[in-house]
Amino acid sequence: MTKFRTSKCTRISFIDSTILDVCHNRRIHSHKAFKGIAERGKSSTGWFYGFKLHLVINDKGEILSFYLIPRNVDDRDPKVIESLAKELFGKLFGDKGYLLKKISDILYSKGIQLIKKIKKNMKNKLMLI
Repeated sequence: MTKFRTSKCTRISFIDSTILDVCHNRRIHSHKAFKGIAERGKSSTGWFYGFKLHLVINDKGEILSFYLIPRNVDDRDPKVIESLAKELFGKLFGDKGYLLKKISDILYSKGIQLIKKIKKNMKNKLMLI
């Protein structure tokens, strides 16, 4: 796991993740460069062999932090989110991938308001004006 912080928080941040393919699925067994580090996993687009990159940027587009994890680590692991948001404050905008209540509670205890789209069957929480 790798994590870095590069810029300053501006009270408005965005978080998202993407896959980083190391090689095509047909070549996994013959691939040697990341053997023992990269893992096989599944995303919304299908199976892949590689890593998952979590990225947090501010409203200016500057990278605040990123976290590179092997695919066998859960995306919604609270340790990953907590590490990404270590020095953040204000509002953090994310997609449905960060929908767990545990993640919201961790961020709220640090003074970060996670703003995400909710599902139809979820209760809406009031936002501060």
